[in-house]
Parts: sequence; C-alpha cells; structure tokens
Amino acid sequence: MNFKTLIVSAILSIAASSAAAQTYNIDPGHTYPSFEADHLGISIWRGKFTKTTGKVVLDRAAKTGSIDIVIDASTIDFGHAKMNEHARAKDMFNVEKYPTVTYKSTSLKFDGDKLVNVEGEMTMMGVTKPMALKINSFKCIMHPMLKKEVCGADASGMFDRSDFGLTYGLPRFAPEVKLAIQVEGVKAD
Repeated sequence: MNFKTLIVSAILSIAASSAAAQTYNIDPGHTYPSFEADHLGISIWRGKFTKTTGKVVLDRAAKTGSIDIVIDASTIDFGHAKMNEHARAKDMFNVEKYPTVTYKSTSLKFDGDKLVNVEGEMTMMGVTKPMALKINSFKCIMHPMLKKEVCGADASGMFDRSDFGLTYGLPRFAPEVKLAIQVEGVKAD
C-alpha cells in the first residue's frame, strides 16, 4: 500500500467513524435530575431541578460518546416554597453566585448497544469532582409523534454534598445525596 492510499484510507476511516456518531439534544420537558437528602435523620427530602439543557453524543458502533449537561440551579423544587427559597440562598446553593450545576462525561461504558455507566465530573458551587452514574435503563426509539429518534435513560448516582461546599446543617443532616435522573434526548437534525 502506498502512502497516498494509506492517507485516503485513514481519512475515509475517520469520516466513517464520525458519521456514526449521533447528537441528541436534551429534551427539557422530559429531563429532571432529582435527588434525595437526609432531613435530621427523621425523613428523606426529595427535590428536583426543573430546567436542564445539554447534549449527548453517542457512537453505539464504536461504543464512545460524550455527555454535556447544564442544570439551572435556581429551578430547584422541593414542592415546598419556603424550602425552595432557602435552598437558593447563600448558605445553601447560592444560585446568585453559582447559577448552574454542570456534568461532563469523561468516559462511557457500553454493554452491547446499551449504555450502562458514565464516568464524569460534576461542577457545583464552583467545585469540580468526579462522579459516576449508573445507567439503570437505556433505550432509543423512533418517536411516534416527533418522527425522530429519541433516546432515554434512567440514571443514578451518589455524592457527598460537603465535597462541593454545601455544608448547611452538618452534622445534623447527613451529607450523602442520592441522585435519580430521568433524561430524554432528541436526535439533532
């Protein structure tokens, strides 16, 4: 094989692999990162964020991709107005100074065509820490109304909020936070 043929083969290989990668835009109406946190050891408070944007790039053949998510921290919702207001304040999420929470993947793990695990980094309150997400379910379908491919997942994870500087109520409140994330992405044009 001569040098010119080798270069052409390399370019075609790169083009073919990038053509297999698909971009999905996060559907904010079907994506709600939610969480559970201790309340004085007597109950578990549950909440969610109601505004999420971002994109997911998947190449299921190559078993690669990336996830880039932005959560509007001011949309925190416990279903309790006073709690929501306090959570946005300086002594908790300080949304005026830190308006977003982000998640960026560093690697994706597949089992066949199914995404099963994501390693990444979450940035909250100006602090970035590694975070793994287990993908409990993952499926892509041709959406009957949108006439586009839509992929959805149920993900879960856990983190210590004090690692991010969210220390309100410690040690009366346990620092562990459980995540449960429902996400859907619509294939970009």
